[in-house]
Amino acid sequence: MIELRTQGNGQHNLIAPSLLAANFANLENEMEWFNRSEADWLHLDVMDGVFVPNISFGFPVMESVARLTTKPLDVHLMIVQPEKFISQVRDLGAALMNVHQEACVHLHRTVQQIHEAGMRAAVTLNPATPVSTLEEIIGDVDVVMLMTVNPGFGAQKFITHSLDKVKRLRELISRTDSKALIEVDGGVNRTTAPLLRDAGVDVYVTGSAVFGKPDPAGEVSALKGLTCRVR
Repeated sequence: MIELRTQGNGQHNLIAPSLLAANFANLENEMEWFNRSEADWLHLDVMDGVFVPNISFGFPVMESVARLTTKPLDVHLMIVQPEKFISQVRDLGAALMNVHQEACVHLHRTVQQIHEAGMRAAVTLNPATPVSTLEEIIGDVDVVMLMTVNPGFGAQKFITHSLDKVKRLRELISRTDSKALIEVDGGVNRTTAPLLRDAGVDVYVTGSAVFGKPDPAGEVSALKGLTCRVR
């Protein structure tokens, strides 16, 4: 399994560019800059048009991308019944499998199965889902991701009250002595990243703020600097 926390200086500022915002006509070039950048994970948003109102890409695309990078894959399944695809995500070589609390009838079992498959387990909450729903599972998950936009589309405006939600999640993690990292997805850019850092975020998923820019690797470096903190 991947080591989720950075080493040595107590910093927790992992940057995970989202493939959803990439140029799919030239993924090889996109992976070239990604590999040489300071990015930590590659975030893969899988949408089924049922759980969210859009369709993104499936395993053939992810398999191609996996061959182009050695960095950890953070697979975010915005789909119904994600537990059906645990073995396929594992075979992809993913380090982290991310499922929605709202999509899993038996969340604890799904988290167990992800761990048994040799991956880290992440659980995502939609904007309207309260942090309290994770009270009984927080000690078992490696990452909790908060959607800071409504899932299904890229380039949306950041939901500002998500900052308070991050703080509530940080309090829950501290109170329960959980080792889970806090990840956020949606509207992360140079403006929102420092606010999220101060609220207690560890992992920053970013799409249009990086992909499509004249110097995407430079944008990743800028976000690294803006999210750096020492505890």
